[in-house]
Amino acid sequence: MGTSEREFIMVGLGEILWDMLPEGKQLGGAPANFAYHAQALGGWGVVVSCIGDDDLGKEILSCLDEMKLDHKYVAVDGGHPTGTVTVRLDKNGKPDYIIHENVAWDFIPSSSGLLSLAAQTDAVCFGSLCQRSEVSQKTVRSFLAATRPDCIRLFDINIRQSYYNEDVVNTMLELSNVLKLNDDELSIVAGLLGIKGSETDVLSELIKRYELSLIALTKGPKGSRLYTGSGDSECEAAAIDKIADTVGAGDAFSASIAIGWLRGDELDKINAKASSVASFVCSQSGATPPLPEDLIQEK
Repeated sequence: MGTSEREFIMVGLGEILWDMLPEGKQLGGAPANFAYHAQALGGWGVVVSCIGDDDLGKEILSCLDEMKLDHKYVAVDGGHPTGTVTVRLDKNGKPDYIIHENVAWDFIPSSSGLLSLAAQTDAVCFGSLCQRSEVSQKTVRSFLAATRPDCIRLFDINIRQSYYNEDVVNTMLELSNVLKLNDDELSIVAGLLGIKGSETDVLSELIKRYELSLIALTKGPKGSRLYTGSGDSECEAAAIDKIADTVGAGDAFSASIAIGWLRGDELDKINAKASSVASFVCSQSGATPPLPEDLIQEK
């Protein structure tokens, strides 16, 4: 646990990229979204990733500066381009994503400075996508191994296309103490790991098998559930007038959960706050809108 005398150090670890949308490019990657929302909610947000030595990489650093995020641990790789995702819409408006490979974030380097950061970290959020390359996979795992036992190691699974398998999910769960996933991902994980039964059966087995402290399950308009084995909190989705888009809402939920858990809040309080933050993000365009004062203030 962090202490009340200082800000919690909250690290988003993994991919950083540009989503190349039909209407223009948008900064993408769950780690920066997590760090941004963690900082908005009172932590110190740090992004750990890798960009190319190119104009797109320089633009990412400018964006992180505007977001007032610590990017000292965003490495620059002269041999690989900054990551991009090409987003195309079919005739029905449904998006199709091409996550380009052999890009800078596939080559996040480890360093003594990075391992020193790991030892000071209060919460780190990481996903499965960054495990697709051997270099970044090794860096993520060495970072997690260098954290303190009481550091929140939050596996926000973020299943994307074919960039996951049983081995990656199993290994990441063994290195985690908090799991965040949505209801679609829960059924995929249950199938991968051979866990049968009801939602509660699956959550209970995951808690026991991997000695997790907490599972956060989001269900879109059906709300969210926080489960510890001994504690269980169900929360309805916070009401909003309309959804602008859902980009970044899950990352905001993860950041809010991590802050609440570090502060030692009750499950119901953590769940309600995270639901409110995520719903607000859904009501705004983009992944990182400024949060209103009433959501920032600790209640």
